[in-house]
Amino acid sequence: MSTNILEVENLRMYYKTKEGYVRAVDDVSFDLSKGDFLGIAGESASGKTSLAMTIMRLLPTNAEIKSGKILLDGMDILSMKESELRKIRWTKISLVPQGSMNSLNPVFNIGSQIVEGIVEHKLMDKKAAWKRAEELLELVGIERNRIKSYPHELSGGMKQRVAIAMALSNNPDIVILDEPTTALDVIVQANIMNLLRDLKSKLNMTMILVTHDLSIIADLCNKVIIYYAGKIAEMGSILSVYSKPLHPYTQGLLASFPNIRAKRQKLSYIPGTPPNLINPPKGCRFHPRCPFAFERCRVEEPQLREIEPGHYVACHLY
Repeated sequence: MSTNILEVENLRMYYKTKEGYVRAVDDVSFDLSKGDFLGIAGESASGKTSLAMTIMRLLPTNAEIKSGKILLDGMDILSMKESELRKIRWTKISLVPQGSMNSLNPVFNIGSQIVEGIVEHKLMDKKAAWKRAEELLELVGIERNRIKSYPHELSGGMKQRVAIAMALSNNPDIVILDEPTTALDVIVQANIMNLLRDLKSKLNMTMILVTHDLSIIADLCNKVIIYYAGKIAEMGSILSVYSKPLHPYTQGLLASFPNIRAKRQKLSYIPGTPPNLINPPKGCRFHPRCPFAFERCRVEEPQLREIEPGHYVACHLY
């Protein structure tokens, strides 16, 4: 019997547009065990958030899941009806959305917004739910007496903490965090990162962090997926990928990140921009920007292969 809490197999999700299909998630496979903290990294428009939203089945009307499986504790999410999905969202899997500071309803106090999700799933009565909401606020570092505060009375960091409390309200097995620190200043970012680290330690939760910030992933996660143009370029443990990056895209991302301990020098960068996923390049999707590309890269798509135990890369160089 599988010990994985989440298994994603050959997942394809495209957006239908007037110009054609946008291949945002194109044959993606990975799995997570209980207690894993996975980081998904890549440039903007690479499809990271689309992957997260597909796992949650929270997609716009023009999104089409073409193939694949998403197994959550053995349950196939893709075969579920919407009524079944409502039962597992926030109880089995929950989301801290991108721009979560603006996802709170301005006309309700934060306590009632946390309580609503608990009562809706009929896990406890309203009185017990309010007590649970107080406990959750305290867990994320907000004083209990702020439970009747409205979103406009809170700072950006406090709103982010409330969004995290809402995601934890029903003790889900997996929490997906989509760019949870992007809109925050560096001091508040550090506080949120410390909070996530503490929650991970206390609750032993399985988490997926979607971000473009490689330093946050290095600090919090034990596994990483480097995502490019709707596909996994490289995947493995933080130690293996960061200490021995194999894919030229991973190498470029890590090289473009400043090292405050190294001698001051001009930052390197990856030339060009991610491709249009309506009409992506043939062969390897990174080859137009890759300094090591050769003829095979232009005509044949590389498959994700295990180069070392637990370390996978999709590149013809290996």
